[in-house]
Amino acid sequence: MPNTNFEQGIVSRIPGNIYGYHGWPSVCKTDDGTLLAVCSGYRMAHVCPFGKTVLFSSFDEGKTWSKPVIINDSPLDDRDAGILNLGGGRLLVTWFCHPTWLYLNNYLKSITTCNSPWENGIVLAHLASYNALPEEQKSGGSYISLSEDNGFTWSPAMRVPISSPHGPNLLSDGTIMYLGKELYALPGEERPGAVAAHASTDGGHTWKRLGEVPVPEDLADDNFHEPHVIELPSGRLLGVIRVQGKKKDSDTSLFTVYSTVSDDKGLTWSMPKPTGMVGSPPHLLLHSSGALICAVGRRTPPFGQRAYVSYDEGETWAKEYVLCDNGPGSDLGYPATVEISDGRLLTVYYQQYAPGEKCSLLQTIWSL
Repeated sequence: MPNTNFEQGIVSRIPGNIYGYHGWPSVCKTDDGTLLAVCSGYRMAHVCPFGKTVLFSSFDEGKTWSKPVIINDSPLDDRDAGILNLGGGRLLVTWFCHPTWLYLNNYLKSITTCNSPWENGIVLAHLASYNALPEEQKSGGSYISLSEDNGFTWSPAMRVPISSPHGPNLLSDGTIMYLGKELYALPGEERPGAVAAHASTDGGHTWKRLGEVPVPEDLADDNFHEPHVIELPSGRLLGVIRVQGKKKDSDTSLFTVYSTVSDDKGLTWSMPKPTGMVGSPPHLLLHSSGALICAVGRRTPPFGQRAYVSYDEGETWAKEYVLCDNGPGSDLGYPATVEISDGRLLTVYYQQYAPGEKCSLLQTIWSL
């Protein structure tokens, strides 16, 4: 159902700048109501080696946003960015990096075809510097960083074996629950290709592996990516997973969301089932009214952002809200949502503001 009660806005747009591309944001609200958004910024393109984890702040519930502040900049392409308020001034940020060989081999052609010729010279010079990196910095991986002072300072990066665009979520008992996809894990840390739950009970400093999400017979590990998890009022954990590619017995390509649940705090998970959502990857939020919201990016016409709403803890998704349908193309999405003080919702996402521009960080403020 189209939602006519919405306001579209800009978190960050840098037209005309070769490093103006923004991608894959997340958002959270701190204890004092400040909104914090993170993304991979100062990029050239969807695939490039320049990504940095940047942070934006809003002290007026999204009316205005600060300039981007770089909070992580490794020698590699720092991609995606999740952020979680742990309470008491503590924050957790996530991101991942592809290894250098992926850019030097598999991605080199796509990198040099998505930029202008003079931009390509900058890209190639940067990729040449990868050869001088110490071996331990070439491997890529999934990472977290912690702040104890509302984001003013951040801990050194810490490896984790799984990744998810929007990171983990906080349970009612203070446990940090991370449902993620194995991504460049060290040997023995996680089954290659698995979607699994890991949990921390000490504020993110150490993690314990819990259970793995089973894969339906007509799908494979390569179909499952970019999950998110939330604790429901009943205590059940609901996980939602980006499902893409073709089923084993079909030529139809999927780009949707499957759901799975755990009733034992992440030790075991149900067989994932389709939700019927058009778009991905998913982000979950529980509204104060009891409504469960799952936001996705729609990469088929009309391009844009959607939110699906459930009133039965994710068993069914009765309502679809059109947050925006003006995307110039399919390079968009990764919406994430917070509730603001009057009960309305603020969803951040990335897409082109206008055709021909590099992607910006945009928002929609809307209501149920």
